[in-house]
Amino acid sequence: MTSHLAQLNVGRLLATKGDPRVAAFFGDLDRINAIADASPGFVWRLVDDGGADATSLRPFGPDVLVNLSVWESLDALREFTFRSPHLEVLRRRREWFEPYGDVSAVLWWLPAGHIPTPTEAGERLDLLRRNGSTPDAFSFRDPFPAPITAG
Repeated sequence: MTSHLAQLNVGRLLATKGDPRVAAFFGDLDRINAIADASPGFVWRLVDDGGADATSLRPFGPDVLVNLSVWESLDALREFTFRSPHLEVLRRRREWFEPYGDVSAVLWWLPAGHIPTPTEAGERLDLLRRNGSTPDAFSFRDPFPAPITAG
């Protein structure tokens, strides 16, 4: 069975939607999500019932935004994250988000076709916080290869 890569990142907003301090973030969200959706290797991302984004979903608290997606490979996610217009948004994150602990993002492998839940993703983030990078929960800085599976 083929594996895909899931990623979760969370951030505590400096202000609520509609506040001028976070307007640029929300103003660019549709464009960045469209780039992700069209990126080679993109599989899925968490969206609300309206289907545009997940900003109304708050499984980790009322002021915590969640980004949860699935990719075909680490290289595909890395390409989108660091070699697309997303990089500029990433560089500006401190303008819109306050620090959210030592670890605010986690990666993990899952069977192709499995769609992770926010609860599952939160458990992976907790694993990374407790144990550091392991094959079950890791970071971009300390990744693990996809598991080898029998044909």
